[in-house]
Amino acid sequence: MGKCVCIIAEFRHGAFRRVSYEVASEGKRLADAMGVGLCAVAVGSGVADKAAELGRYGVDKVYVVDDPALENYLAESYVPAMADVVAKCDPSAVILPASVDGKDFSARLAARLKAGLAQDCIQVVCENGRIKAKRPIFAGKCFGWCEWAEGALPVISCRPNVMDCFAPAEDKKAEVEKVEVSIAPARSSVKSMDFDTSGKVELTEAEIIISGGRGMKGPENYALLEDMARVLGAAVGASRAAVDSGWRPHSDQVGQTGKVVNPNLYIAVGISGAIQHLAGMGSSKFIVAVNKDAEAPIFSKADYGVVEDLFNFVPAFTEEIKKLKSSCS
Repeated sequence: MGKCVCIIAEFRHGAFRRVSYEVASEGKRLADAMGVGLCAVAVGSGVADKAAELGRYGVDKVYVVDDPALENYLAESYVPAMADVVAKCDPSAVILPASVDGKDFSARLAARLKAGLAQDCIQVVCENGRIKAKRPIFAGKCFGWCEWAEGALPVISCRPNVMDCFAPAEDKKAEVEKVEVSIAPARSSVKSMDFDTSGKVELTEAEIIISGGRGMKGPENYALLEDMARVLGAAVGASRAAVDSGWRPHSDQVGQTGKVVNPNLYIAVGISGAIQHLAGMGSSKFIVAVNKDAEAPIFSKADYGVVEDLFNFVPAFTEEIKKLKSSCS
């Protein structure tokens, strides 16, 4: 058994992403069950100044690789640096986010470490000294448990917004150790990045998501959902049919070929409920479906259903929420 559970913290644009805290919390639960410590590896530009805050979520020590060349994620630069540091930690298990970058990175890291990878997991446990990870299979229609052979290193990527995050212990800081590694020259580079600065909530980290499908009838009608989202503090998503029609960008797509989301509340508006869409949002804590077709498959997955024309329901519902919030303020 290694001397610690090691988590990979995702540092982007000057801050740790929320999923890093979720992974740290899950790593701490696993480390306590195994009777070992929890360490973290953080790679990026300017990460050294922020690394100690991971201690608020149970991390004992953070190994940092801080270099301007690592400002943007490039597999050619990140993977060798991260693999070198993780190997030095001698971990019992490696846990990292199953984010867009994490899914790309985890497979490469596992290959370099000659480890066994379980991707997009929703639960990690230790039973009788053996690590097991639960993950959805067959488009989320069932679940499988992964175990590792004796002596194999588990590498586990965790689905964002699923693991319970600890309440931060504000007075605790992690020990930080800077590690010097050779940064491999990349054959590619990031020339510029176009960020959405409109203040919208990121889909994979949203507590509430309102998604529209083919029933929206056109891109101009998404203004109804945007209005509701502003009132609820929600993110707006879309089905594949809406994205393929050019009504919304691919970054808004929820589903098997889009983003997998796990909000506390998912409101599906004008979405029939194809299996590909259900695979992307089926693990939401509460699902509300709005559709005028009472036989739509989405109702079989929904906790609450509204059989109504969305163009009547959505504006009326939004107004009621506004009145309720106004009366409470």
